[in-house]
Amino acid sequence: MNDGPLSQDSDQNLRRTPLDGLHRELGAKMVPFAGYEMPVQFAAGILKEHLHTRAAAGLFDVSHMGQLALVGEGVAAALEALVPADLLDLGRGRTQYTQFTNEAGGILDDLMVTNAGDRLILIVNAACKATDIAHLRAGLGHGIDLEVFEDRALLALQGPAAAAVLGRHAGAAVGDAPFMSMLECEVAGAAAWVWRSGYTGEDGFEISIPADRAEGVATALLAEVEVEPIGLGARDSLRLEAGLCLYGHDIDETTTPVEAGLLWSVGKRRREAGGFPGAEVVQGQIADGPTRRRVGVQPEGRAPAREHTEITDQAGNKVGEITSGGFGPSVGGPVAMGYVETAHAVAGTALNAVVRGKPLAASVVRLPFVEHCYYRGKPAA
Repeated sequence: MNDGPLSQDSDQNLRRTPLDGLHRELGAKMVPFAGYEMPVQFAAGILKEHLHTRAAAGLFDVSHMGQLALVGEGVAAALEALVPADLLDLGRGRTQYTQFTNEAGGILDDLMVTNAGDRLILIVNAACKATDIAHLRAGLGHGIDLEVFEDRALLALQGPAAAAVLGRHAGAAVGDAPFMSMLECEVAGAAAWVWRSGYTGEDGFEISIPADRAEGVATALLAEVEVEPIGLGARDSLRLEAGLCLYGHDIDETTTPVEAGLLWSVGKRRREAGGFPGAEVVQGQIADGPTRRRVGVQPEGRAPAREHTEITDQAGNKVGEITSGGFGPSVGGPVAMGYVETAHAVAGTALNAVVRGKPLAASVVRLPFVEHCYYRGKPAA
């Protein structure tokens, strides 16, 4: 999941994460982002930070994200009324990606939900945090308590060396945790919630800790030879190569999970029974197919096709629009995602991306651009 678009807030309205001082000590370039001052890059620069994460391990500050908990009898059923995921069958310690939907099936936000036994823990996007909290309070009804954790930091340790690094500070058990699971343990002496998940396509972890322990934990992880600090710039290029949606760009209130290629996140039982906002629209698109689909777009040459770039067919007719685009350091060229009419959504379809008024050759490609490296567990003997 993701954070939403850059904030336009004035400097005096921006909040700071518990790692703000450490970022500045490390020479970060700070920018407004979703109401916070956040590091867009460090001294190495976006390209090197991106490639380092793919090769070893990168540490990201994602403390601006919303951390919430829901408690009460029937909490899973109550939350199911707002999202299309199957939460009744979500096992203890397991995490599910899902979305808040509206009556048109559009996506109000995407989020992660974890069954922590006595509660559900939710991680929501920073830019949508306030509206998500209001949406939950209005939609859950009586008997469900909502707790907002304002005193916790959230770190992401991502890359092929992440498990080895975290194992030195949290014990060997973290290395056995499968993708989309959570465990409670200590990290560098701090009580933590640790998820095996992330937003880069690499193996990795997201670590929630008390705010007053954040700098100590981050410093301990950064002291490992494999780990470098990584900013939001590389986080965006990593997630784009991994084909992961950015809220406010690739998904929003006008896009449905089916159009966005997120049908895998809609529980099988929910597809049939519905019971969430916009269910009839989603069920109709499952049955008949949507009129447009999110696809990967590979521009030819070196010029990137950025957000809002028009996509045309070979005859010059507009058939879609780019929603995310830029340079893919691991790919070695431009990469993009966008929506096209379903007839043009087949991999290999030749299209044009209209960059600065000039049609440039491009083609539809299968996502992701870089293979996912999630840890699914030890192979069966």
